[in-house]
Amino acid sequence: MVKQVIQESLDRMIHHDLSIVIEKPKNPDFGDYAIPCFSWAKTFKRSPKEIAEQLALSIHHPLFLKVDAVGPYINIFLDKKQISQELLNQIVLKAASFGSNNDGENQNVPIDLSAPNIAKPFSMGHLRSTVIGHSIANLTAKNGYRPIRINHLGDWGTQFGKLIVAYLKWGDEEKVIQQPIVELLRLYIKFHDEANKHSELNDEGRLYFKKLEEGDPQTLKLWSWFREESLKEFFRIYQLLDISFDYLHGESFYNDKMDEVIELLTAEGLIEESNGALVVQLDENDLPPCLIQKSDGATIYATRDLATAIYRKRNFDFARSLYVVGSEQTLHFQQVKLVLQKAGFDWAKDIIHIPFGMMLQNGKKMSTRAGRVILLEEVLNEAIELAYQIIDQKNPTLENKHEIAKQVGIGAVIFQDLKNFRTNDVDFSFEHMLNFDGETGPYLQYTHARCHSLLRKSGDFVPQIGYSLDEDEAWSTIFLLSQFGEVVKQSWTDYDPSKIARYALDLARSFNSYYAKVRILDSENKNARLHLVFSVATIIKECLRILGIKAPQSM
Repeated sequence: MVKQVIQESLDRMIHHDLSIVIEKPKNPDFGDYAIPCFSWAKTFKRSPKEIAEQLALSIHHPLFLKVDAVGPYINIFLDKKQISQELLNQIVLKAASFGSNNDGENQNVPIDLSAPNIAKPFSMGHLRSTVIGHSIANLTAKNGYRPIRINHLGDWGTQFGKLIVAYLKWGDEEKVIQQPIVELLRLYIKFHDEANKHSELNDEGRLYFKKLEEGDPQTLKLWSWFREESLKEFFRIYQLLDISFDYLHGESFYNDKMDEVIELLTAEGLIEESNGALVVQLDENDLPPCLIQKSDGATIYATRDLATAIYRKRNFDFARSLYVVGSEQTLHFQQVKLVLQKAGFDWAKDIIHIPFGMMLQNGKKMSTRAGRVILLEEVLNEAIELAYQIIDQKNPTLENKHEIAKQVGIGAVIFQDLKNFRTNDVDFSFEHMLNFDGETGPYLQYTHARCHSLLRKSGDFVPQIGYSLDEDEAWSTIFLLSQFGEVVKQSWTDYDPSKIARYALDLARSFNSYYAKVRILDSENKNARLHLVFSVATIIKECLRILGIKAPQSM
């Protein structure tokens, strides 16, 4: 809010397309904000000190108490009373929409997220793409764009040929019906164990995937069954996480769209034959060739992603197209973008890969093939049970304990992931994930519940405009509240939900410190302080919503 006012004030005066750096001085004696003028010396042909002195005389705003020039810096001191009144008014009037902007002008942004593989369990390894992508979708909307959530299911490829071979050799229909994912996982692991001893099994798996691509009825029937059973499992977990999608366009959706890709690349003179396979050379970019079609005529991941990109541009006319996919796929997306650019698609620059680190177990990557996997549903259910035990112990008379335990347990799991910058690896640990003290989701939820407890105890609180809070104890909290819009913008710019998580923790800590220093319900300044409580509750709830976490009013 304040930075935007400073930016607009300087833009009106300077009339140059110059970058304006706004800093927060470490020493409060130098103001609430400082603007260095070094970079403008060449443009104005004057010293930074002279520029600062001239501009400081011209900057005026009701929110500014004083503007000084100290050497090459413009120092701005805020009017705390005016700031608090303007801020509290805006939060009362805008509520959850506070901090939103219209930068996106409702342009479409498809977001590729979650994308579990069918016939495999929904493991902790899938949590990251799901919750990071969901949060980025919420940030997309908060910044004025129209997010289109797409679950690009892993439901095509050679692995399904291998699974079908495994089922035909060792499968039992009754066992699959009783425990579909458990049994299909067992068959998948068995295939790889046997293939290590009998390499010809891999050739058989490739043959059956080719039959699947060609629409062989028996093969297609088995694949459809595996897919249907998998989706039942997945959507039980999505319901727990309260995450939904606009489209379930898995890789199989693009099977009939890949011939066009090959024809298009051939027409552009990009296709070359290499040992019977079709490739696009990317030598000029120091990248390995992009494989488009295998020597047996089967397509691969890259072919499907090329078809996907073209389909999404045609159907959504996107401003940008986001892919929330692990860091190990960075080379793949570099190749896909370059192939599209070489084919003449200028919009390829708007395809953005948003990488994230791995979910590790004891320092090792989780692997379905090796049978080293932790099921997400089991983690969520255990987190809910632990949350219930803690809540029941601390507040045994609380109503709706089961529902609140669900919100707290699942929130703890999500927050443990999102508080970390996404490219960092996360080592799975119940001990850390379900720690209800410190930098956790439950800490934020409890702060939100504390705010609502105060509002309820006040008996007659109704949010109104016109209140201000000019007291030193409150300033840190008010200042943080004023920064929310800037954090929303920066989190979107960096595709970084952890900025929202860290901001929410800072706000909660600041408010809890304020709560420990002052009396709220029996003070002369009760109504103004309650408006600060209301504002903190509103913004913490909105931070949690962006992260995909519920905000109970009682705990």
